[in-house]
Formats: sequence, C-alpha cells, structure tokens
Amino acid sequence: MDTDVQHTERDRSSALGTADSPPEARSRSARVPTRAAGLLRRLTLRRAAGLGVVIGALLLLLSHFVAQPFMIPSTSMEPGLQVGDRVVVNKLAYRFGSRPQRGDVVVFDGTGSFVQETADRGAFAGLARGTAAALGLAEPAETDFVKRVIGVGGDRVKCCGRGGRLEVNGVAVDEYYVHPDDAPSRVSFDVVVPEGALFVLGDHRDKSRDSRDHLGDPGGGMVPLDKVIGRADWISWPAGRWSTVEPATMTFHSVPEPGGAHG
Repeated sequence: MDTDVQHTERDRSSALGTADSPPEARSRSARVPTRAAGLLRRLTLRRAAGLGVVIGALLLLLSHFVAQPFMIPSTSMEPGLQVGDRVVVNKLAYRFGSRPQRGDVVVFDGTGSFVQETADRGAFAGLARGTAAALGLAEPAETDFVKRVIGVGGDRVKCCGRGGRLEVNGVAVDEYYVHPDDAPSRVSFDVVVPEGALFVLGDHRDKSRDSRDHLGDPGGGMVPLDKVIGRADWISWPAGRWSTVEPATMTFHSVPEPGGAHG
C-alpha cells in the first residue's frame, strides 16, 4: 500500500472541502481575524491613551513642584528674552532658604501688586488654560509676570542718579542688560523696598510695565517674596536659542547691604 499517495489524496480532499464549504462558513472564518484585529487596535489605543494620561500627569507634577515651562508673552524683557521664547522656571531655586538676588530674572504672581482684580474665565476655561500654560503650550495667566530683580528688602532704589544711571543703596549700576535704545528709566523714582518684598523692572524699560507703574497702587508695586514662582534659568525653545538665562548678579557686586548705603 502506498501510504504517501493516500495522505496526499486526503490532504487534497481536505483542501477541496475548504474551498467547497458553504459561503456562510467561509464568511464566519473571514470575520474572526477582522474582529481580532479590531480588538487589538482598541487595546492598543487604550494603552496609548493610558500612557498619555500618565505622562501628562507626571509632566504636570513636575511643572507644579520642580520646573515649569513659561512662554514669554511680550517684549518687556528684550533683548535677552524674546516673544515666544519658552524659559524653564526653576521652582526649587528659592525653596530651601535661598532668596532672590539682585539681577535674578524671576517669574511671579502679580496678584495684589501688579494686578488688583482678575477676570473670571469660568472653571473649565481656567483649568484648560492653566494646564496648557503649565506645559508651555499657551501664554501664561494674565497675573503671571517675568521681570528682573533690582532691589531686595531694605534697598533704596533711585533713578536716575549720577550720569543718568540707576542707583541701588547709593551705588550707580551699569545695567548692560537694558535694551540699547532705552534709558534706565524715563520716569523718576526714589523708593525703599520693604522687607520681604522685591522691586522689579523689565529689561526693555520703554516697553515694560513694572514696579515703576504701580508705585501708587496698593502694595506700591513691590512683589512679595511668597508670590515668586521661581527663577528663569534656561531658554528651552526655540531650538536655535537654547541657552542659560544669565543672572546679572555680578552687576550689583559693589552694592552695599541696606544700612551701609553711601547716601
């Protein structure tokens, strides 16, 4: 008996039987892979969505506690910071006993100092905007500002003094970071910064609304330390502008501490 021939005939007849199966059977067998593929796609989409939620939550936690992207919304800090730049705000810079120094570029909540009333956008709109801003995808809240620290608690800040320059505790400061087309200030002022507060100015003095513009408001334009969100340390976007945000602390190295002013 030729067993090979018998197996070949059986296999052939099985194949023919499959081809000759009723249309309903062939349709059911075709639907099985399709359903499996659809189920696999749904599982993949759910897994991707879950992963996206986890990553988003981690980014929000990081933004809230450690480092937050901040989109520069105006020209007030030119030439160093330009409209559309994303800076990374170091929220740990002042968390462990350190305080802002003269020359630091800080981001702060201006409620009560620069902004007296805030517009109510609604809970959902406010949450959506806040989330986008926290990820650097939208302009910051209207109450958030970025400026340079000029005076700390106890300092006497005056402009303009000898040679038309800004003075801190009686010492004229060479402000290399100020926009080249601007004067140190076209508005005269002579203030003493309260303890626990900051006097801040924009680098583009002619385009910046800062402490000078709020001297007559409640709070006198001074920013309370507990309203400081963090220090701007890096420009992270656009890629062609990757760099650190250089603090100008050395510009103030010859400024004496409050009480040791020269007059």
